[in-house]
Amino acid sequence: MARNIQSLERAAAMLRLLAGGERRLGLSDVASSLGLAKGTAHGILRTLQAEGFVEQDPASGRYQLGAELLRLGNSYLDVHELRARALVWTDDLARASGESVYVGVLHQSGVLIMHHVFRPDDSRQVLEVGAMQPLHSTALGKVLSAYDPVAHTQAHEVEREAFTPRTVTDGTDFEALLGLTRARGWASDVEETWEGVASVAAPIHDRRRMPVGAVAVAGAVERVCGESGEPRAALVASVRDCARAVSRDLGAGRF
Repeated sequence: MARNIQSLERAAAMLRLLAGGERRLGLSDVASSLGLAKGTAHGILRTLQAEGFVEQDPASGRYQLGAELLRLGNSYLDVHELRARALVWTDDLARASGESVYVGVLHQSGVLIMHHVFRPDDSRQVLEVGAMQPLHSTALGKVLSAYDPVAHTQAHEVEREAFTPRTVTDGTDFEALLGLTRARGWASDVEETWEGVASVAAPIHDRRRMPVGAVAVAGAVERVCGESGEPRAALVASVRDCARAVSRDLGAGRF
């Protein structure tokens, strides 16, 4: 059985100690509470301070939790709030469209699937929560790249692999696609990532009007697209309505 790393355990204990107090704590308080030598406690606190997890008051020299922990906590809450707000609307979208529905967020230069509603039929399906999708070829990825500046940068920095003959890999052509996405408010993937599969996605915004994710419908290309080869207008409208509904529940107001 793998052993825990002692320094990380001590750092975690310090963060819990600082979180549990109503006042700032000095070095002696931290060391004595955790049974550590002052030198050991000081070294860990200095490292946590350098990473932004702990702040030191210049006047008293005492320590408190840092802003970086707040940022990480807000990220955690944002993702879980997004999923909670999306549950009902994505279920409705799956029933109305007869297709699978996905909610994705930006993660490590790709799209992390954090919610997946099965296609409402008796077919055998695999839950894809936790799966990663590329930014440049999927509808979810294009929406995030079009609206999220961080995703936009990452999509241009990573290698744009050609998954099918329809995948757009040229930087100029890709940027034109993102411009089109912003102009019409949605993106599509018609056999650009998987042969025979098409999808439509729209952005989800939070109370700050910032893009926090995207929702997509995906299915067989003959069901998602019409005779023109483009996604069916009714399906596009349903996806956009779902995205707007989730955004409203997140406090974004009307778009």
